[in-house]
Amino acid sequence: MKKYILICSLALLASSCGISRKIDVLEKCNYSIKSADSVYLAGKDISKLVKNKTFELSSVPGLALALFRKNIPLSANVKLSINNPTSKTAAINQFDYIILIKGQELAAGSVDRKISVESGATTIVPVQINSNIYSFLSNGKTMEELVAFMGGAESGPGEKKGLVTIKIRPSFMVGNKLIKYPGYISIDKELSSKILF
Repeated sequence: MKKYILICSLALLASSCGISRKIDVLEKCNYSIKSADSVYLAGKDISKLVKNKTFELSSVPGLALALFRKNIPLSANVKLSINNPTSKTAAINQFDYIILIKGQELAAGSVDRKISVESGATTIVPVQINSNIYSFLSNGKTMEELVAFMGGAESGPGEKKGLVTIKIRPSFMVGNKLIKYPGYISIDKELSSKILF
């Protein structure tokens, strides 16, 4: 029995060291948002809502009804770039994510696919966002900031920048079991409004 407990303890220690190494490599990777396309707010294509460098909410007739129902759907395809500057391969089996703007949650979800980034390489990971952003937009100040950000979507002096935080919680296969990392890796990035178009 003691031999069995010792073997189990050694296996657990080895797997936790392996996970610790994987996390260390992931934390040293460089993350950036390459693009965001097919962005729809309350069923309307955001790119068609920008006119003369001004984001016009009046052109979203469904937004008032969505606000009344407390359900404002946002969908987007975001391309997340992961660059691995280390000498080891960065690999995860899946990850949960939270996207925050100025500390307020915009969207959360998960990417259920194996991702592997070789040493010195860069991988683009598509992330499909589907979220109800009612609580995000029901704050008047947040709504004003979003309108200003969207209004600067085209290049020029009207370009706007905002702080976006992406939190990633990776999961790894250990034997036949999927183990979730106990916390999140936080990535703070300044994003230009030009990325949307």
